Amino acid sequence: MAKFIITEKQMAEVLQHIEKTKKQVNEDKDGSYMAKQQLFTIATLAYKMWEQLGDDEQLDDWMESKIAQAEQSVVAVVKAYMYDEVEDKMKGMDKLDHNDLIIGN
Repeated sequence: MAKFIITEKQMAEVLQHIEKTKKQVNEDKDGSYMAKQQLFTIATLAYKMWEQLGDDEQLDDWMESKIAQAEQSVVAVVKAYMYDEVEDKMKGMDKLDHNDLIIGN
């Protein structure tokens, strides 16, 4: 596993986020707290790897495959979640499909 060098300020921010997440977990009784923790972990680790990865650096094929699979999975969940949010706000719109939502490129 790679080692990351972070500043004291960054470490304090990470610890603050962890404490905030723990507090939300204790306050959140609807069962979505695990998803929030997992999303936080995904976002944090992905950002750290993005920072460390050089523009011309090559990853192993299996690593690129896992990243592509993870992207597809997260995009599918976000589209479904956003579709549910939009559907609740825009009742009566015909033919709105979560596959029509464009995220990213």
